[in-house]
Amino acid sequence: MKASQKFTKGLRTFASDIAQGFFEITHNSFALIGLAVMFAVITLTARPELRQVGEIKLISWLQNRQVEVTGFISEMDAIDRATATDPKDLPKQQAAVAFWLSKKYKVAPEPLSALVAEAYDIGLHTKLDPTLILAVMAVESGFNPFAQSPVGAQGLMQVMTQVHSDKYESFGGKLAAFDPLTNMRVGVKVLQECIARAGSMEGGLKFYVGAANIEDDGGYAGKVMAEHARLQQVVKGRSVPTSSPQTVGAPTPTNTDNASAKVASLANY
Repeated sequence: MKASQKFTKGLRTFASDIAQGFFEITHNSFALIGLAVMFAVITLTARPELRQVGEIKLISWLQNRQVEVTGFISEMDAIDRATATDPKDLPKQQAAVAFWLSKKYKVAPEPLSALVAEAYDIGLHTKLDPTLILAVMAVESGFNPFAQSPVGAQGLMQVMTQVHSDKYESFGGKLAAFDPLTNMRVGVKVLQECIARAGSMEGGLKFYVGAANIEDDGGYAGKVMAEHARLQQVVKGRSVPTSSPQTVGAPTPTNTDNASAKVASLANY
């Protein structure tokens, strides 16, 4: 064999050995990476506190990077916290109610749509007409979730938070009175109890406003029933004017006039 042929053969053998070695190193590296990943998964599964620490650090790093790039932190879960629904996603009757209330009370249709949907859901479980629930909110607060009366009635349905603090315990405490959906659920519970106690819808409304023990409720029950009737017409597809002398914002004259009576009556619960 010539010297040149030997050299070529040796070079090929050398290249083959290098390639084989590189393949083995790469293969072993991937195997080590795989083992490391498997070990990490097992460790994080067995030690959830380590996983939590890792997640916190990762989120912190991502937030820092976002601040560097954009100059502010964008909360990705903000849309989940928003109490709003696209009216187009509601059934036809509910959408009609939401748009009518939005026009009358000058509130955006999206948050009203969420309240309408919740009222229908609660009404289904409590066997209360959802338009009655919405009528109470309309007269009590004009759909202002942050409304407060002089005696401490709060939120959409003007629930006496101090009197009914026990009803807020499962929602995290009394501050939940200003969460629209929570206030509605608690308010409906109170309204349910009032109707059951009085034995009639109008009697229950008098209990609700704190006028059960006095002859005149300041027209409260009449206002709620009138709004209830209008909403029922909207549900049926009728054209109902939104301009009405009964339109009431928060705080309402009814709430103010019956403030002392409301405290006395609801304190019995």
